Amino acid sequence: MHWQVAAFTELSPEELYRMLALRSAIFVVEQNCPYQDADGLDPDPRVRHLNFWQQGQLLATARLLGPGVQAPEQVWIGRVAVAASARGQGMGRLLMQRALAEVQARWPGCPVLLGAQIQVREFYRSLGFAPLGAEYLEDGIPHQHMELTCSA
Repeated sequence: MHWQVAAFTELSPEELYRMLALRSAIFVVEQNCPYQDADGLDPDPRVRHLNFWQQGQLLATARLLGPGVQAPEQVWIGRVAVAASARGQGMGRLLMQRALAEVQARWPGCPVLLGAQIQVREFYRSLGFAPLGAEYLEDGIPHQHMELTCSA
């Protein structure tokens, strides 16, 4: 088992393929939501991909958008996905804790935002995120922006 934090250009073709396949399996197939996952942000040099591998299988992934990618002074965490086979074992919490630790190490003091699906809003609250603004629809799924304020 190992955690990987990599820029787009540091991912091997196989790693990139597996990461995109996991995201597609969850966000497009499982959630029955056709949308364009390849949004042009993955290759940005200010983006890091956090992946958890076990025995050659990708079990979890998240995308960390550094300051300036979505907003000048904010970090965004997105594309948070856990393989169906790894759910119910605390993997989502481990993934987010690792993501937050990575954010704090790379961009200390930056507020962290994410667009939470309403069905997992309480999970993000348990990690310290607070709702920000009104609920909205994204690709037909109810979401809400949430923020975690970090101190340097």
